[in-house]
Parts: sequence; structure tokens; C-alpha cells
Amino acid sequence: MRTTRALAASAAAVAALGLAAPAAVADGMNTPSNVTALPSAIARGGQLTITVNNCSTPATASSDAFQTVNLTSAGGNLASGTARVSNNARQGTHSITVTCANGVMTNPNAFTVIGAVRGGLGGSNSTGATPTDVAIGGGLVAAAVIGGGVFWMRRRSEKRI
Repeated sequence: MRTTRALAASAAAVAALGLAAPAAVADGMNTPSNVTALPSAIARGGQLTITVNNCSTPATASSDAFQTVNLTSAGGNLASGTARVSNNARQGTHSITVTCANGVMTNPNAFTVIGAVRGGLGGSNSTGATPTDVAIGGGLVAAAVIGGGVFWMRRRSEKRI
């Protein structure tokens, strides 16, 4: 009799726990999650697409690398928006904080700002042909003329034999 009561009590406890678990999981699904930024590495002045799951609008995204932007609903529980990275943003990783109607979430390493490439002049500091270019070209033309003349003279001497 005691084993039957203990078995019934443990079955009731397991059933109560089993019914409460989906409610706890569903409550966690109503908060913002998975804040992403694409591309994950971007130069200053570039556009960044921010997406967040389980985000009810109105929503905003903010970072120290760009001004606060409004996010719009992108279907389902997805919200997205576009931000332009400021020209004076520091290099390195940056965080994004998303504030939705149903909660706040921060991704501490959402994207990386990379430095600008120094293009320079590519070794060219003048336009047109330089004296060196003219000398090289003239030497090649002279070699071709001399080589052609030698070949032509040899062919003429072969015909006389």
C-alpha cells in the first residue's frame, strides 16, 4: 500500500514538472535572442544589416560605432534594420544592444571595424612616358631593326650560292 502511494505521488510530481517545463521554455522564447550583424567585418562608412530573433516592434539597435537605428518587422518574430558605421569608429570589435518591446539584449562581439587600406599611388608619380621608358623602348626597337637586318642579309647570301 505504501509503495502504491509513493508511486502515485512520484508520478504526480513528474506529471506536474512535465506540464510546467513547456511554459518555462515558452516564456524564454518571448525575449529577444540571436542579435547578428552582417557583414561581421566592415570598414568605416560601410552599411551593416542587423537582425534579431523574437523581437517585437517597435525596436531599436544601438552601438558606439553607429547612431541608433529603428528596426522593422521582417516577418514572423524577426526584426531587422540597416546602420551606417561612422567614419570615426575605432578599429576592433563592437557590441550591439537591441531594445525591443518585449525586452533588451546585447551581443558583446557583434561585428568588427577594420582599418582603411592605404592605396597610395602604386609606385607611379608621373603621367606619360618617363625618360627611362623611352630609353628601354628605343633599345628594344633598335635590337629588332638590327636583328631583322642581319636575318635579311643572311637570307640574301644564301640565294647566291
